[in-house]
Amino acid sequence: MSDTGLRDKAARLRRAYAPHEHRPLGGYLAAMGAYAGVTGALAGLVKVTGRPVPERPAPSDVVLLSIATHKLSRLLSKDAVTSPLRAPFTRYDRPIGSGEVMEQVRDSGSPTRHAIGELLSCPFCLAVWVATGLTGGLVLAPRLTRLVATALTAVAASDFLQMAYATAQQAAEGGHDDD
Repeated sequence: MSDTGLRDKAARLRRAYAPHEHRPLGGYLAAMGAYAGVTGALAGLVKVTGRPVPERPAPSDVVLLSIATHKLSRLLSKDAVTSPLRAPFTRYDRPIGSGEVMEQVRDSGSPTRHAIGELLSCPFCLAVWVATGLTGGLVLAPRLTRLVATALTAVAASDFLQMAYATAQQAAEGGHDDD
């Protein structure tokens, strides 16, 4: 099939998939290819280094990596301080509290730029990549990965404690208005 024929077929597929909305299927395909490449590279490193892959990860590692994945995904996708990393692919919209921002994906006609913008601004989407990196790190550099994951888990716990404290403080201040 010619290059033009393939492009026409891809355009028809995009229109059939989402006739009333722009969905950057080519960008998603590129992101999936990049993810497969990263995963393949991690697997290759594990094989080349001869690192043993655990038959079953320890439940404590699963919990640690789960919380660390949550925190790092939110940090990368929503934190105001990390917005320069997202700026080429997103546009600032508004603050959403607790040092986080809402951003809109830039749609400059590039399906890859759009897909990267969606990935970088979505903690749920980014979590797959973060979990893969942390899991690879657990095999390739377990002590360092556990240390980093512990720090991220401590920050996540601190975040929840800060929010609980603020909520309790607001409730206490609200109770004094009745006096």
